[in-house]
Amino acid sequence: MKKQDMNRDWIATAETLSSALPYLQRYDDAIVVVKLGGHAMGSDEAMESFARDIVLLRQVGVNPVIVHGGGPMINAMLEKLEIKSNFVNGKRVTDAATMNVVEMVLSGVVNKRIVHALNRQGGRAVGLSGKDANLITCDVPNPALGFVGHPAQMDPTVLRDLFEKDMIPVIAPIGVGQNGETLNINGDTAAGAIAQSLEADRLLLLTDVAGVKNAAGDVMTELKASDVEAMTQDGIIAGGMIPKTETALEAVRGGVRACTIVDGRVQNAVLLELFTDHGAGSMIRA
Repeated sequence: MKKQDMNRDWIATAETLSSALPYLQRYDDAIVVVKLGGHAMGSDEAMESFARDIVLLRQVGVNPVIVHGGGPMINAMLEKLEIKSNFVNGKRVTDAATMNVVEMVLSGVVNKRIVHALNRQGGRAVGLSGKDANLITCDVPNPALGFVGHPAQMDPTVLRDLFEKDMIPVIAPIGVGQNGETLNINGDTAAGAIAQSLEADRLLLLTDVAGVKNAAGDVMTELKASDVEAMTQDGIIAGGMIPKTETALEAVRGGVRACTIVDGRVQNAVLLELFTDHGAGSMIRA
């Protein structure tokens, strides 16, 4: 590379850092909950890039919380152990045997992979599940689905304690029921409940789509709650996007400043969303 080209690259880097200053100031000491799923979990390279971004957030004064899924890993383990699943209206029934596998995979393999990736990048990450320190206590809204819970009571004290020690919480979406039983929680739902309990500044739902699209197929970079409701009623928001927008609506109405459905396939998507005008998805506000 010519010296002139190198100088140009250094100048561009310095300009990028300088332009980020207002955003760095804006998010100083802010709480940002990130639901990790999809592409960002798919390869070691993507995980390394994600981990580097999260450690950078912590380094510049943001308090990140990671909530993760792990559906493909659970499916692979169930198949390996020859545990067959039953379904009710397209939703998996989580029986006792399945619940054991879910907890083993989410709280064990997946959680520790993320913790390890963050620590390799210089962070101080600690793995938890919703069972730890009574973080998430659940109701069972549909007993026909077995050990599947929905957050009913939240105690984020342990997360605030970790913030004070400059640690990054990594949370598996496993909760405890009113009778002490272990329950599986939808990852987006768990992330939304945690964000509300912390009155987080932002909730980022990483996914494998560009964002919420209008009838013409264009990504909507910013929406109000009323926009989401109208688009859902008109069938424009449909399929797998409905649960994500429902989580977003519940979060912003519960005290979260904004929720963004982020295209996790984009390099440095979290940094783009927080520290630039460009963004990397669809932001939903109350």
